[in-house]
Amino acid sequence: MAQMHPRMKKGPGWGGTVTVSWRARLALLSLLIVAIATVSVTNWLLTERFSESTKNRAELRLALYTGNLLSELRRNAIVPQLLSRDPTLIGALNSKDYSQSTQRLISFVEEIGAASLMLLDLEGRTVAATDRNRLGSSHRSEPYFVDAIRSNATVFSVIPRETGGYRFTYSRRLDSGASALGAIVVEVDLQKFERAWSGISDAVLVTDSTGQIILATEPKWRGLNEAEAMALQTPRSAISRAIRATADWTALPPDAYLLGEAVMRSEARVAFRGWRIMSYTTYASIRERVNGVLALEIMGFAILLALAFYFLSRKTALRMALFQRESAELRALNRRLQREIAERERVQKTLEVAEQSLAQSSKLAALGEMSAAVSHELNQPLAAMKTYLAGARLLLRRNRPEEALASFGRIDDLIERMGAITRQLKSYARKGGDALAPMNMGDALAASLSMMEPQLRLRQVRITRIVPDEPVMVMGDRMRVEQVMVNLLRNALDATKSVADPEVEIILAAGETATLSVRDNGVGIADFDALFEPFYTTKQPGDGVGLGLAISSGIVTELGGRLTARAGETGGAVFEMRLPILNEGLEAAE
Repeated sequence: MAQMHPRMKKGPGWGGTVTVSWRARLALLSLLIVAIATVSVTNWLLTERFSESTKNRAELRLALYTGNLLSELRRNAIVPQLLSRDPTLIGALNSKDYSQSTQRLISFVEEIGAASLMLLDLEGRTVAATDRNRLGSSHRSEPYFVDAIRSNATVFSVIPRETGGYRFTYSRRLDSGASALGAIVVEVDLQKFERAWSGISDAVLVTDSTGQIILATEPKWRGLNEAEAMALQTPRSAISRAIRATADWTALPPDAYLLGEAVMRSEARVAFRGWRIMSYTTYASIRERVNGVLALEIMGFAILLALAFYFLSRKTALRMALFQRESAELRALNRRLQREIAERERVQKTLEVAEQSLAQSSKLAALGEMSAAVSHELNQPLAAMKTYLAGARLLLRRNRPEEALASFGRIDDLIERMGAITRQLKSYARKGGDALAPMNMGDALAASLSMMEPQLRLRQVRITRIVPDEPVMVMGDRMRVEQVMVNLLRNALDATKSVADPEVEIILAAGETATLSVRDNGVGIADFDALFEPFYTTKQPGDGVGLGLAISSGIVTELGGRLTARAGETGGAVFEMRLPILNEGLEAAE
């Protein structure tokens, strides 16, 4: 876009050259210095004052939370002792008649205000409860039952919930003479404090004597210690506005830092089993109040500066002349912009033609890639067929027709494999839709080694094969899995051509996945990142086109697995094919 004309940058206010006296300049500079000094001092004083008041309010709220928490715990602590002496409940446990026990507990819970009440027999089974869904449930191994039966005092327990958080219970044994009859369990509702704390501008947590968080406004903190909780999640979900740290807070001594952002941290002791309560208060509210005052000061100084500039730029005639000249320049600029728009439209049409040409080139490239893939995948079976034909011819000359027929059978298998390859080579360019079936990885490996038998006879390579005794079952297409195995074995043989004592180690293992590892002691691979890209190869020209691993990776990915490569610990390369294991339940379902 064209630059603005130089004459548009001059003028009083909007344009024109104005000569300002040194007295006016000095007055403007003094006003600016006074404004900066006033804003800086105001910012420092108000920040100190509001920070102190915010901290006092946070400590006051913390003391209130502590008192409410202690009041709830102490109010419920006396309930088990009272209910353990209730003759109706003791009589129900003696007579095994619990028809009225649940209703009696419901009448108690409405007066007490506890979360729930449960009456357990001597076997730990719930025989009465305010929550009827718990009737008949067993609590034999729960701490609040075991500890209550063993003790003659009220027992407090903190039990983790399966859905997250903790349950807080008081329990006490019910006796009849010298024998125990069962236990009464009172659940204390402390989650209501979490809900109440979440509606304010603080993030609050409570830890037990071991430092583990048992109550928190942030659910992700529960079960962690304070350091782990701060590293996992900042209290943004509990604080209404995001923490915003500014440069002028560097003079303040923040009590804590959450991921580099300053907050106030207040801590108090709860007079109950070594519990402690902490709260985090953001400085954002301080910043808002300070900024409100600073905005008024800045607005006042801005009005003074505007009035000063207004009185310094009252030459209306000059402004009108400059306005007319600027209007003419704007019209010229508009015409120039219209020419640029026309030029851009022409370039856009040229780009559309280029995109069409690029699309056609991509189609031709895809066609060439498919042709190279067909040649690459059919080369191995053709080479094997040639070897088998030569062997069959020699066997016929030696009058050994049975062995020759075996070679012809292998040739027939190779022809069937070539047909399958031509049907499945397009797997690199499309998602798989072929029918999958349970297959044994060990059988597929044996078939792949049989396919590679001609090459193994020509090369003096030591093959180490480690296969488990039990079948390693996966859900897949055996023909395509064998295609991947043959590619990995062929690459391992090619990698050991220049090695004095070539070795190839094949390991099949079954764990969470079915894993086939092929390791060679070749020269290794320099660039593992581009290894599975089409047309990338480390072989000499004429030995390969770089499509084998790309096609193999596509096949394994379609089967829900992963094909990886890494450097061997003693040299060479290790290729691993991982496929989802097929367990007995899934196999039966199939």
